[in-house]
Amino acid sequence: MPETLLVLLLALGAGVAMPAGAVFARFDRLHPAWLGSEWRHFIVAFGGGALISAIALVLVPDGVAKLPPLAAGLSFAAGGVTFFLLDILLNRLQSAAGQLVAMLSDFIPEAIALGAAFAAGENTGLLLAFLIALQNLPEGFNAFEELARSGRLSQSTILTAFFAMALLGPASALAGYYWLGQYPLVMGTLLLFASGGILYLVFDDIAPQAKLKNTWMPALGAVAGFLLGLSGSMLAG
Repeated sequence: MPETLLVLLLALGAGVAMPAGAVFARFDRLHPAWLGSEWRHFIVAFGGGALISAIALVLVPDGVAKLPPLAAGLSFAAGGVTFFLLDILLNRLQSAAGQLVAMLSDFIPEAIALGAAFAAGENTGLLLAFLIALQNLPEGFNAFEELARSGRLSQSTILTAFFAMALLGPASALAGYYWLGQYPLVMGTLLLFASGGILYLVFDDIAPQAKLKNTWMPALGAVAGFLLGLSGSMLAG
């Protein structure tokens, strides 16, 4: 299989995990008794664990390897501060697009990194595709639940938006493969910027939602999400 086609299929597969999670959430809303509150919180925490594994195992190590220490620290801090400001803006606007923006804010940089990894001949491309899909599935579930509860968008509109967002994955991966892969400093900055932003989102949005009194499953979900990412990292290594 041509490498370009492989990059496209991996990026598309990782992106389709978002609407797949949304379809799962739509079924859950139609049959709310079958899953239960504890397992919903488990899914939220699982997504947080998967995101942290992507930061710790792929994004930060690859980014730090491409940048001097000061530039690496500034890029990471800039990502956290930018997502903080974006969060404030979306909250003031009361925009229903906030959850969509949050998903794209980590999906697009990671898809670019996926394409760049293949262009550079690195062995992290398959792992990154796996981690992106792993985090997009619970993210799609959680975002659909929140958007549907808000009532500002119909469920069919939300699903259509998620499917459209999935198509941005192949486009971003091709940009990384043909263009940004040639500029390691830019790639390092992008990876660390995304890492700072994702870490902000995990502790501002995902971790608080995962908390549930007198239960232990949600915290175990975070461990399971990170463990799955760690297993993929060891297999890729």
